[in-house]
Amino acid sequence: MNTNTTPTSLRAKSVPRGDRPASFVVDPAAARRQVWYELASGATGLALALFMWGHMFLVGSILTGEKGFNWVAHMLEEYFIAQPTVAAVLVLFIVHAVMAARKVPGQLKERKVMRDLGRDLNAYGKGFPGMARGDERFQPHVESMLWIWQVRTGMIILVLASFHLILLASNVFEATMQGGLAIDATRTLARVQGGLWMLYAVLLVCVEFHASVGLYRLAIKWGFGARLGRHTLHRIEQVLLWLFLGLGVVVLAVLAGWLPAPLEFLLKG
Repeated sequence: MNTNTTPTSLRAKSVPRGDRPASFVVDPAAARRQVWYELASGATGLALALFMWGHMFLVGSILTGEKGFNWVAHMLEEYFIAQPTVAAVLVLFIVHAVMAARKVPGQLKERKVMRDLGRDLNAYGKGFPGMARGDERFQPHVESMLWIWQVRTGMIILVLASFHLILLASNVFEATMQGGLAIDATRTLARVQGGLWMLYAVLLVCVEFHASVGLYRLAIKWGFGARLGRHTLHRIEQVLLWLFLGLGVVVLAVLAGWLPAPLEFLLKG
């Protein structure tokens, strides 16, 4: 969810007035387009973040064992909840990627500048650890670092999530056409334990960071929770990040076969 507050494609023209500095006149049509782009980017990002958290709880049904996982998965497919949801998420993902790509450095030179900026800000934070922990003077640097890492995780998500969504969509719709079910605990466990756990581990970290920071930046941009202040909103963002990341690690460990399902006893008998 990319919510950088600086539009990048406003058309402006300089109007020289003698020796006075040039003034800039913004094209109203271009400005309106940017507002709509920002709304589209924010709305799709919000929808995807909420979906991912809901998805975490659905996949988390594996904590109750294969029986619980199959009950949830089969219900979603049999009642045709999974099929339109997968299609909607694909559309949201594409729209969000297109809108967010407007602000991603496209040229190699620009990406090197972003890399150097991130390295310098990180070094600055280490040089002044007290300031980095809470001093308001360091806040602009924290915001810049969040944006830089949001761009980086977004680029990783674009590649890995595209693979995951295409694989899932093809399986779900193929199974639906054949009158069967695509999502099954046995196949899912075999797939993850066959090596895809590495892809899902990277995707988990990137998605949870990208989603929590994206919601934080969305709240800052549009003034949601303004009474709470940046510091409190940042704390809430960190709580959400570690909460869902911790849950995701446990779920992935069960899927990969490293841990037994801790809640399986609930469905026995």
